[in-house]
Amino acid sequence: MSTSRSYGDACATARALDVIGERWALLVVRELLLGPQRFSDVRRALPGASSNLVTDRLRELEGHGVVTRRKLPPPAGSTVYELTEWGHELEPIVLALGAWASRVPLPRPATLGATSVLLYLRGSARPRANACYRVELDTRVWTVRTEPGRLTVEPGEPTAPDAVLRTDPPTLNALLEAPWDLDPLTADGRVVVEGDHTAVRRLLREHEA
Repeated sequence: MSTSRSYGDACATARALDVIGERWALLVVRELLLGPQRFSDVRRALPGASSNLVTDRLRELEGHGVVTRRKLPPPAGSTVYELTEWGHELEPIVLALGAWASRVPLPRPATLGATSVLLYLRGSARPRANACYRVELDTRVWTVRTEPGRLTVEPGEPTAPDAVLRTDPPTLNALLEAPWDLDPLTADGRVVVEGDHTAVRRLLREHEA
């Protein structure tokens, strides 16, 4: 059920929490940082939240002007949610919270979603060459592009990728920490690489721990 609760506090921090302080709200924002998403994508990325709760958070964020929705043109025709310009201003705040929480113990059990891993890759990568990758994580496809000093990520299929990397988010996260494990993980089927294997190795190594 949606809520309109307010702290009733004139402080800007309290007013910010009136907008994004509800449970799951910032995680919904996190899932939209890399581009527009369908409701089913956001819902799948937040397995601990019910469909009704995700619906409520999206509706509230839309009402506050943080999120907007639009219908894609044919043949897709589906509705997607995306951050407004104001909503995108939350990105450094979300990323700073993640950095601040590095000393907080991991929950047990813990999930790790595609957006979290890809945000880490984007923020830590220091690429030196141009390349395009099709990255598939848990049946979702992302386009990863590199150029000297910059890596971008967006949802959807790339055109003529140099390489394909197919795995799950925890395995990709492990590879970013230990890229030399690519061969054994490929051998046991947890990672599939197609196309330019050298480009994939470069992608996994061109980041700062």
